[in-house]
Amino acid sequence: MTTAELRGAWALILGASSGFGAATARALARKGVNIFGVHLDRKATLPQVEALVEELQGLGVRVRYFNVNAADAEKRAEVLEAMGQEMDDGRRVRVLLHSLAFGALRPFVGEGAVTQAQMEMTLDVMAHSLVYWTQDLVARGYFEENARIFAMTSSGGRRVWAHYGAVSAAKAALESHVRQLALELAPRRITVNAIRAGVTDTPALRKIPGHDRMVEVARSRNPMGRLTEPEDVAEALALLAEPASYWITGNVIGVDGGEDITG
Repeated sequence: MTTAELRGAWALILGASSGFGAATARALARKGVNIFGVHLDRKATLPQVEALVEELQGLGVRVRYFNVNAADAEKRAEVLEAMGQEMDDGRRVRVLLHSLAFGALRPFVGEGAVTQAQMEMTLDVMAHSLVYWTQDLVARGYFEENARIFAMTSSGGRRVWAHYGAVSAAKAALESHVRQLALELAPRRITVNAIRAGVTDTPALRKIPGHDRMVEVARSRNPMGRLTEPEDVAEALALLAEPASYWITGNVIGVDGGEDITG
């Protein structure tokens, strides 16, 4: 299989309206990959999403975005049903990217401590939903042979930061899910990897208390002399979507310009 044969396949991006998801949509669309995008945006940010969809369509690919909660089982079923109707030419999902960033940023103890509901929501959205989407895509036969599954993790999966505990737990769980899915999907020739991006100035990062200090530290210690950008990660994902990456699975792959080696 060659790069040209990616053209006409589909990517399903969970968290597709900004940050890593939007950048990856652009990178894959440039390769001729059609885009399904799942996002959750309010009225104020919808014009940005509409502009992104128009930009992707301008690259000559088919695009269908769904403004729904990706962690809602009923909405997931509705999206999958619509996807089945859209994929009318025999091509299926080549790439699934899980890039959902919505969780509770609270301490574990003391004033404002995270609640059970908040902890469970964070784990469900940022980790467990990868399993549920994968289950349904497999059950419906929506994956192409030699498909790729990617999940966005961070160094927070094994490091601590104030108020980051629930999200850190979710990232650790996500990496565990990646390993298990890699094992179970190997006979189907579907690879599964986590992508550990360096500190990146995204809307999700700006919600973390003390993120300005996080940015300062990351920039000072990155051998490349700058922060990771969404496009850095998107280009790596587009490369890993190529057929030649078929033997890479079950890994946490760093895309950070060497940031992690100096920590």
